[in-house]
Amino acid sequence: MTPQPSPDTGMIMITIRKARREDLDRLMEIFGRARRFMESTGNASQWINGYPQRGLIAGEIEASHCHVCEDEQGRTVGTFCLIPGPDPTYSHIEEGAWPDDEPYYVIHRMASDGSRKGIATACIEWCSKQFPRLRADTHADNKVMQHLLTKNGFSRCGIIHVANGTPRIAFQRDQSGKEPATPSRHRRKG
Repeated sequence: MTPQPSPDTGMIMITIRKARREDLDRLMEIFGRARRFMESTGNASQWINGYPQRGLIAGEIEASHCHVCEDEQGRTVGTFCLIPGPDPTYSHIEEGAWPDDEPYYVIHRMASDGSRKGIATACIEWCSKQFPRLRADTHADNKVMQHLLTKNGFSRCGIIHVANGTPRIAFQRDQSGKEPATPSRHRRKG
């Protein structure tokens, strides 16, 4: 467990740990709340048909990708998945380019219960301490996530298409200190 001060809230401390099977019910509540929030902010088409489904999140917990964010009282207030690349949906990018072909991790399915500010920033900062090069993607209608990503040092790189064929805006943040190589439109496989 790593306590992570939340820069947006000053005194609130967020602890991030790997999710456990017994967290699943609470995580599904958080995802339900996040879907309602997205709908209320004009993003009704990103997480549809109950996405992310319980089975998907259970699999992410088993794979040790899913993490929870706990407040000072130990209450789960947020969640995200941190998944090592390469992500197959990132192999082709349009209307831009990845800044490099270096190894990266992807932040997926970030959500909070809305009870605390600064959850996204705390998650991103924690993730960047685990691995300095991060990628993420979001729907064009998800203005809130686009703002959070750019506010937290991500740069828009282009458009990728997720497994169901729909487009997403792709972002990368690099805190490694390395100069980017020649931009890449295709991630090398290997």
